[in-house]
Amino acid sequence: MYEVILYYKFNKIDDPETFCEEHKSFCKDLGVKGRIYISEEGINGTLGGTPEQVATYKEHLTSLPGFDNIDFKTDESDYIPFAKLICKTRDEIVALHKEDVDPARGGKYLEPHEWREVLESDEDYVLIDVRNDYESKIGHFEGAITPNVENFYEFPEWVDNLEIDKDKKVLMYCTGGIRCEKFSVLMKEKGWDDVNQLHGGILRYGKEEGGVHFKGKCFVFDDRLVVPVNEKDMEPIAECEITGKPADTYINCANMQCNKLFVCSEEGARKMEGCCSEECRQSEYKRPFDPENAFRPFRKWYNYFDEDFKERELEEKK
Repeated sequence: MYEVILYYKFNKIDDPETFCEEHKSFCKDLGVKGRIYISEEGINGTLGGTPEQVATYKEHLTSLPGFDNIDFKTDESDYIPFAKLICKTRDEIVALHKEDVDPARGGKYLEPHEWREVLESDEDYVLIDVRNDYESKIGHFEGAITPNVENFYEFPEWVDNLEIDKDKKVLMYCTGGIRCEKFSVLMKEKGWDDVNQLHGGILRYGKEEGGVHFKGKCFVFDDRLVVPVNEKDMEPIAECEITGKPADTYINCANMQCNKLFVCSEEGARKMEGCCSEECRQSEYKRPFDPENAFRPFRKWYNYFDEDFKERELEEKK
């Protein structure tokens, strides 16, 4: 059995390049795999390895000045859901594309039990899912607003058009908490005062409160794709875009010129040979479809998101 950890820490790093080189060297020697992003504002990572490797990594990271008290979200897996180790510097550890967003000025933390208490109370509040639309499509809290955005850096424009009373109590959540750290600052700057964020995100809530009030599954950026949150309610809330039947599995269209990310069942994938449309199925650029392995852990998923991040970084540098 292996462990997968998700974590972040906002802490000023004076020389991100040197920090990154040293950190990458340590991780390579240790043998862990995953993705780590480092910037002047801190570190954001998700890694997989044996329990012993993960324990050693945690001990090393928290021993560095300013990186103690990290809230590691830990899950078990029967394989390491990463193809390789990526450790690189970025302008931001989570890209909002806005300057001077200090998480220290963000919203109030609600621990998982406090979050559940509010959801089960008679309080008047608005609940916002601070994730991309393809994430919330397969799982979200009951009654949440799920913004139609494909990237986190689209949220500033989205909130400018948000028609919610500024006196309203705001609850927000994301996968592990990092996106709320910045978005809560943005909402407070826009005039909302009672801003609250789920401490540790969906993953910690699922561990501590059993995922009560969460529908569907949680999208994760590794080969697992989705993980359960509420094990008493595992029914898919999305539909296969081919058959219309309940499904919560994403695949990329087998047409390399399309590569659309879409929800697809095994039945739908077989029917369309891994494509999102008949036009794509007939394309000369279609990848071979292997029905026996189509729904096993996807290395191509990892590559898809890795390339996605590379493209965003190139755009940021223009």
